[in-house]
Amino acid sequence: MQAFRTYIDVAISSPVSDEDFACICAAFVPKKLKKKAFLLQAGEVCKHFAFVLTGALRLYSVDDKGGEHVLSLGVENWWVGDRESCVLLTPSRYYIDALEDASLLLITHAHMQELIRTVPAMAELMRGLDHRHEIATRKRLEAAITSTAEERYVAFLAQHPSYAHRFPQHLIASYLGILPETLSRIRTKLLQAKTQPVELLS
Repeated sequence: MQAFRTYIDVAISSPVSDEDFACICAAFVPKKLKKKAFLLQAGEVCKHFAFVLTGALRLYSVDDKGGEHVLSLGVENWWVGDRESCVLLTPSRYYIDALEDASLLLITHAHMQELIRTVPAMAELMRGLDHRHEIATRKRLEAAITSTAEERYVAFLAQHPSYAHRFPQHLIASYLGILPETLSRIRTKLLQAKTQPVELLS
């Protein structure tokens, strides 16, 4: 749990107290998830938000033709879950599965709301998360409308440099809303540009 405490301390204005951290820990349930195992499947009600201690997960939907559409990729210090399903207790349209063995901390929406009401550190943490989520969602929508596929990929690598080594390229392509073959051409182009002599790039 030390990694979770460090995450909280970094995200808020002052370190969380021992008493408050004990309250936070009591609201979470640890869970191990094997590679390829599901945390959530479409049609189920999402009963928990999950904080990722270790591992890598994806949240995605499947269309009528069986095509997968990745909405979110998450690694350590990331939150995963279907907020709509968890809050409204409605069946989810999404799947969440593990791409690596994962160690998670699970919390129900009710327990999260209780922490927000009673533990100032958790209230501050969640406000910050909501603000960052809003900004990230707006930027992703704007990029989908105005940026080229190459620009989206370059920005993705800048924001998440480790993801290229932890997630298969076809999942990254799906997350960026581009075809796998398009991503392959972009990666080849960027690699060739990187290996060119400096005088040829000026």
